[in-house]
Amino acid sequence: MAIKLIAVDLDGTLLSSNNTILPETEKTLKQAISAGVQVVLATGRPLSGVMPFNKQLGLSGSKQYNIVFNGAVIQNLAGKVLMNQEMDYRDFTNMRRLQRLAHVNLHFETPECFWTCDHDIGVNLAVNSAMTNNVTKVRKAEEIAQDFAFNKAGFSVTDDLNEVEKLWNNIPDWAFAKYDIVRSFSSIIEVNIKDASKGNALIDLADRLKIAQSQVMVLGDQGNDISMFSNPNFTKVAMGNAIELIKDSADYVTDDNDHEGIAKALKKFVL
Repeated sequence: MAIKLIAVDLDGTLLSSNNTILPETEKTLKQAISAGVQVVLATGRPLSGVMPFNKQLGLSGSKQYNIVFNGAVIQNLAGKVLMNQEMDYRDFTNMRRLQRLAHVNLHFETPECFWTCDHDIGVNLAVNSAMTNNVTKVRKAEEIAQDFAFNKAGFSVTDDLNEVEKLWNNIPDWAFAKYDIVRSFSSIIEVNIKDASKGNALIDLADRLKIAQSQVMVLGDQGNDISMFSNPNFTKVAMGNAIELIKDSADYVTDDNDHEGIAKALKKFVL
């Protein structure tokens, strides 16, 4: 069956190492859009960090969609939220408990801004905040309101990757049972409410659009894309720079994000 929906991860997939969309990738995605294919950017970023790339690709309005916060939120590009899965104050305290297992920074992401209780903001958070056009608010734990809600939590380090590895290896079974926890990069661990994932959000969106799962193609490279690559019905394309688990789960491995990998995959499967 012809591909009708393409879900594209951002960092390491759509975006080159210079955080740009390469010319041939932009051209082929626009050709797919013009041919009536639904192109959906699916990312761990909030919507604010996706909109410049929507604009570059000519995506806008109520009939175009983004999957953000690793699948916790589906929004159309007119601003309407179709699905919103949040964590609450009890989850906030659980994240603080996990933070004590290693020397890592912890932040919380909402559509409005990022929050952290760390007095010293790490480079990863500062860069993430800047790249997604977000303000980071620093507050003491006791200043966080009891009705606090957030879509995603992130643990990261500036330079000592051993600390992220230490946290990953010591996360207790109860946390994996309660939350969706992934490694999005070697230096970052991301946490969502259970069953909030790019893969599940994509199933939900395809169903809303009455598109069969066999007509969906996904492109990705990192741990937060695994949920999309575990669906046997999707056509799964791994970037050349993808982690081995993604490559092993893919139907096809294309070139990397610095050598027009998306363009080559679209020419093979879509155009």
